[in-house]
Amino acid sequence: MREVTKTVDTPDGSLDILQNISLNVEYQEALVIKGASGSGKTTLLGLMAGLDNITSGEIELLGQSLSDKTEEQRSAIRAGKVGFVFQSFQLVQGATALQNVMLPLELGGANDAAERALDSLQQVGLGPKKNTLVDLLSGGEQQRVSIARAFAVKPEILFADEPTGNLDAGTGRQIADLMFRLRDQAGTTLILVTHEAELAQRGDRQILIESGCLQNQEQR
Repeated sequence: MREVTKTVDTPDGSLDILQNISLNVEYQEALVIKGASGSGKTTLLGLMAGLDNITSGEIELLGQSLSDKTEEQRSAIRAGKVGFVFQSFQLVQGATALQNVMLPLELGGANDAAERALDSLQQVGLGPKKNTLVDLLSGGEQQRVSIARAFAVKPEILFADEPTGNLDAGTGRQIADLMFRLRDQAGTTLILVTHEAELAQRGDRQILIESGCLQNQEQR
């Protein structure tokens, strides 16, 4: 990211959500983005992943500029190379755990989607519940399905937005352990938004966003 600004229009005029953010994430690095609610950290994550357009500046994802790309082109850059884990799980309700994990593989044209999805579920300890509707799983189990889905495509980069935010402390630690174990095994670059100090300490580097501005960078 180079001098990235994100501005939105409000009834009271233009509002800078992010201001002049310059940031480089290294291959296989675990970067933690910290900040209070409303500081802009989730917006930053979305811009880095190409889920939204910047107002000014430059972003490169996997060596390709996002600034001049359409939404469809940005999606093509992410396909098979970028995974997501969200606080709200973002699972397809009414579908089984296996069907949820298969979805990105099928969208990517994999002819062994079922086999790879089952392997990914087994890695997160949910092989026996492959045919269970996600609606019937606990919060921790649903987040494990979400992690299995993200890692099933063997992403080069994983974006995680408050992945333990809806979980109790014990379950949250289990999810964090699982995510970092899979990340280490796959050599995936991890970009993580969290307000939880214990989880943040596991990253290689922490950055702090305050009122849309990058305040500092801390190495582990």
